[in-house]
Amino acid sequence: MKDFLAVSDYSPAELQEMLDLAVNLKKELKSGGNRPLLKGKVLGMIFQKPSLRTRVSFDMGMRQLGGDALYLSPAEIGLGQRESIADVARVLSGYVDGLMARVFAHDHVVQLAHWSSIPVINGLSDYNHPCQAMADALTIFEEFGTLKGLNVTYIGDGNNVAVSLMHVCAKLGANFTIANPEDYDILPSAVEIARKFAAESGSTLSFLRDPHEAVKHAHAIYTDTWTSMGQEAESKKRELVFPPYQVNAALVAEADPKAIVLHCLPAHRGQEITDEVADGPHSRLFPQAHNRMHAQKAILVKKLA
Repeated sequence: MKDFLAVSDYSPAELQEMLDLAVNLKKELKSGGNRPLLKGKVLGMIFQKPSLRTRVSFDMGMRQLGGDALYLSPAEIGLGQRESIADVARVLSGYVDGLMARVFAHDHVVQLAHWSSIPVINGLSDYNHPCQAMADALTIFEEFGTLKGLNVTYIGDGNNVAVSLMHVCAKLGANFTIANPEDYDILPSAVEIARKFAAESGSTLSFLRDPHEAVKHAHAIYTDTWTSMGQEAESKKRELVFPPYQVNAALVAEADPKAIVLHCLPAHRGQEITDEVADGPHSRLFPQAHNRMHAQKAILVKKLA
């Protein structure tokens, strides 16, 4: 498969192979550096949304593998506005070896992939966040040695991060639970896809309103911002709805004693997560952030090498 647009496009064996490669590349880096598997390769990075982790992790990942990365700002491209997506895709296909796109509308990255002759990696869209899900799976895998049979609970908005987390859990056999307020559910179409994967892997999917019920027996508790980029007009309304879904010490205490806490960052401390939890013994927020680079390096090697 040319592109990496969704974890749902890949088999459990292919996803596990990427995780194993990520583990090996991480070990190799720490033992003296990576082999130049992408020597001479250039990744074009298209950004419609600002980013810390996505930009730096892809840029450094390419450098560590012997390649290079080219940052393309919203002002330089104006994807679908200043120039059609089809034209941008075909032009860049003659300049670089692969594209990473961080976009608002999922259709934009789908169109990029359709029109380009080079691999396209989805760095985030309004529908999903597959690179984050691979980093999440890598973090859980490193902690527990498997995802199979683990209980992964997501607390908060049923957003793009939740979609990809649900799909990677269902693919790799982890039991996925989400607790969210009414009117903030995961897209039904994404749930239907996950149900098919869960039936194949033997995992379970649970959709709850009560966060306390959701974290019972959880091995991993995951949360994200209450208001995603592009939803700023809803922030006041959301701040009234979501406080019962804060991941705090009392909630974490109801989970498995060895539970880890995850957050894709940036965190709004005091809202979806407290300082006590984010900086506490259960937190894996920063290893998880670092794993963005390691997981993405595996994707880059699979797509560009």
